[in-house]
Amino acid sequence: MGKWRLFRVSLVLGSVFMILLIILYWDDVGASHLYLPPLSPRPAPHHPPTHPSFLSDINAFVNQFLEGTNDPTDSAPPDSANQSEHAEERYVPRREWKVHLTPIDPEKRLGQERRRQRLHDLCHHGDDLAFPGKNRSFDDIPNRELDHLIVDDRHGIIYCYVPKVACSNWKRVMIVLSESLLQEGVPYRDPLAVPQEMVHNSSLHFTFNKFWKRYGKFSRHLMKVKLQKYTKFLFVRDPFVRLISAYRNKFEQPNDEFYRRFALLMLRRYGNHSEPPAAVGDAFPAGIRPSFSEFVQYLLDPQTESDAPFNEHWRQVYRLCHPCQIQYDFVGQLETVEEDAEQLLRVLKVDNVVDFPSSPRNHTASSWQEDWFSRVPLVARRDLYRLYEPDFRLFGYSRPDALLD
Repeated sequence: MGKWRLFRVSLVLGSVFMILLIILYWDDVGASHLYLPPLSPRPAPHHPPTHPSFLSDINAFVNQFLEGTNDPTDSAPPDSANQSEHAEERYVPRREWKVHLTPIDPEKRLGQERRRQRLHDLCHHGDDLAFPGKNRSFDDIPNRELDHLIVDDRHGIIYCYVPKVACSNWKRVMIVLSESLLQEGVPYRDPLAVPQEMVHNSSLHFTFNKFWKRYGKFSRHLMKVKLQKYTKFLFVRDPFVRLISAYRNKFEQPNDEFYRRFALLMLRRYGNHSEPPAAVGDAFPAGIRPSFSEFVQYLLDPQTESDAPFNEHWRQVYRLCHPCQIQYDFVGQLETVEEDAEQLLRVLKVDNVVDFPSSPRNHTASSWQEDWFSRVPLVARRDLYRLYEPDFRLFGYSRPDALLD
């Protein structure tokens, strides 16, 4: 009996040692095979392996152990709403990559280098720019604040979405690339075909804050590996114009959720309405809604954030995407979204898989700022700029002197 117990203890210790060896190997080698190569029906030229087959096998094992990567021949997860019961063939997920024979325009490449360099300089050398969380490490960021980082393991992409900065269309693109939504067993190929009610469905987007539930104690380590190996991007916008857009979308149009959560409070605190209508359907016909000036008062009121953090539609980008802790590979701007999107899809090598949806030019224009801020007191404008100054400076937007001087 003693020998049998000794054998069992030796077996357990040996297993633990092998797991530690695998983890140490992961740290040393990284994730050179973090996502599988593209599957294609066309024959590919043979290339000799860059690593011995044993190392490739270990990498594949660690990938599957830590990431939960499905075998490429596994059927895609069913779409309960649209799954066909008579599908004749099992769908096989694809990883398609495009090789470009011509380089990206040097001027465009240089523009991206400037944007990234600006972030680096202000985050690490800009002593005159201070804001909460600037100097903390990635490990110091609470899990709940990582909910805007969408991961596509299929193509090695991380997208930090910023509401009111074309995020609906970029989420559509991410759904198409990750093949997270099926229609009758087949993934969507056209981003605009994705149903509107599904675009912001959190179950379709695998975000960093969900890692802990899937990977447990490995979650932070795996986040760092993906941040190191994947292509990371975000899109930004003039901060004041983004605020105007958020106000127009959430408070000038009937939106019962935002009326109940935010507008009622603004009307009571700043609009001299002690008993405003309880529902937006009663308030709007009576001409009762918060003004843009009252919205600004709400943002500047210290009581607002003591009650709860800013809603994502007006929360600062530096708080959503953590540009001082995450080294982004591509920083797009809404003002040049079509040009930047074309360049980004080439960088990601997926421009043969998906196109960025073009939309009518109905964006809130920067030229409207003076009209919108005309009833906002000068002191409040300056306080608002200080509140959003990190976003202005980090992402290269000029100080709106005409509004502040």
